[in-house]
Amino acid sequence: MFSRAFRVRSNTAIKGSDRRKLRADVAAAFPSLSADQLTELIPNKEELNVIKIYSHKGEAVTVYTNHKNPILFEIERALYPTVYTLWLYPDLLPAFSTWPPVLQKLAGGADLMLPGVVVPPSGFPQVEQGTLCAVTLLGNRAPVAVGVATMSTAEMLAAGMKGRGFAVLHTHMDHLWEYGDKSYPPTLAPLVTDSAEKKSTEDEEETEGKEPGSSSSDPLQHVDVGDLSLKETLMGKEELSEKRAAETAQDDSTELQQEAEDSRTPQEQMDALFHQCFFHALKCKVKKSDLPLLTSTFLRSHMFSCCPAGQQLDIKKSSYKKFSKFLQCMQQQKILQVKELNKGVESIVEVDWKHPDVRAFAVPEGFASASAAQDSKSEDREQGYHAPEIIPLYGVSTRLMPLFQESGHKKGSILSSSEVRNIIINYVKTNELVDETNKNFVKVNAILCDCLLDKSEQEEISNLKWDDLLSRCLERLQPLHQVTFYGQEPIVRKGNLEPIDITIAQRSSNKKVTIIKNLELYGLDPQCVANILQQKVQASATITPVPGAKDRVQVQIQGNQIHHLAKMLLEEYQLPRKYIQGLEKAPKLSRKK
Repeated sequence: MFSRAFRVRSNTAIKGSDRRKLRADVAAAFPSLSADQLTELIPNKEELNVIKIYSHKGEAVTVYTNHKNPILFEIERALYPTVYTLWLYPDLLPAFSTWPPVLQKLAGGADLMLPGVVVPPSGFPQVEQGTLCAVTLLGNRAPVAVGVATMSTAEMLAAGMKGRGFAVLHTHMDHLWEYGDKSYPPTLAPLVTDSAEKKSTEDEEETEGKEPGSSSSDPLQHVDVGDLSLKETLMGKEELSEKRAAETAQDDSTELQQEAEDSRTPQEQMDALFHQCFFHALKCKVKKSDLPLLTSTFLRSHMFSCCPAGQQLDIKKSSYKKFSKFLQCMQQQKILQVKELNKGVESIVEVDWKHPDVRAFAVPEGFASASAAQDSKSEDREQGYHAPEIIPLYGVSTRLMPLFQESGHKKGSILSSSEVRNIIINYVKTNELVDETNKNFVKVNAILCDCLLDKSEQEEISNLKWDDLLSRCLERLQPLHQVTFYGQEPIVRKGNLEPIDITIAQRSSNKKVTIIKNLELYGLDPQCVANILQQKVQASATITPVPGAKDRVQVQIQGNQIHHLAKMLLEEYQLPRKYIQGLEKAPKLSRKK
């Protein structure tokens, strides 16, 4: 459904009554969510928007976003969770696994076929036709797609695992995912099912019943074929034995470490987990350019991604009970500074990266490479924008055809300004039209008269200055422009390129808003610009359709933010000033006494 770009019709903040109704609808649709989880998903005071969109097929969809991340979407009064929500609550829906290469096809709009579904040793979850399900990748419990089962579990097995299994609605890496912060799935260890536990218990009982000398010497004898990867299958028995022995030793050391950790109370363990994720996020995720940073965004987008596999942050289970109290404690230790920049909204405004606790923190093994890879991807996204190369062009019009015929050009021929200049100079010199008494003037012959002079001027003007001759010629040619985006073929369009238009509008209660149009023409994502602006100025930003323009949207942000816009467009995005209209409306900075 979201494999192609969709059109945003409206983007508004949700009202209090609608917020309560949405929470009730979510509770009815997903009864497994606890009251705390519902409040976390649909918060009481944090920013929550409702967005009306049209898919590429014209379907009307309602999307609910929390801090710009889509958390739910609604089609024909049916609610569906997005992958961002499923990463927080991975067991919300019954899950079916597939192979990693299949994800690319699902993101491209394909449905999940049964031959691509991996049959686990414990068997499939029991679902009926029409049941909403999650799709995961083998070895990771974090869902990557949401779909509807086209048949029941019994029918899937009866069909020999052939045919279409799930109608996929939304996936990781589709356009709905791109509408959010574009974060990547966490690594969550698969749950141990009851059948697997029972099987391991039976194996232990059988082993205890046997004599020590009667155990098999072949380590492959009791290895389930379903647990072997392709790489392990190709390995020899000796290599596999060594690998299994190393894993056993590692498991033993992990168990000892877990036993030591288990001596602490659950509350102490949750406090330790919060401290670990807090310092990990400060050290690897947050940059100085991200500040000021909303405290809720810091928790959701940074700390949650630093949580180890198989564990989940829950502030209610800690001694702090509220995230604001946890941050107050960190502020008392002078690690960071939190301020209320807007009423009721707290932000992290300063971080002491040289603090001994931050410096002493060591990133857990296994997270280092993943963090580096994610940081490089985020840097690629930040540095991925290159200002387009814009070249004004001109098309030969019907009126000016006689003037350009001698140079071999026809109606519609596309020329640059320098080519037009050379053609005019050659025409004048070839026809000996330079004024002999004053070489700054050109004599107007019959063709120049018809092409460049108005009827009222034809009898009065016999000579033209060179500059006047060239400017008249360019004015009467058809305007075109060529835009070349980085790494793409040049695009030629009719007319002059519209500048990025910045205007200030007055709203109710004498409030001002800044409206930015035409960002798409310069290869800028309006949603991305809105997110960056909102983070920088700590003001509400929305995306709305441009009145009277098809498939065009505008960014609207509270207050007069032209100073911030100018810095972003001119310095960060390196756009020429001549293509930005409205910078003169910036508020005058008051002088400090």
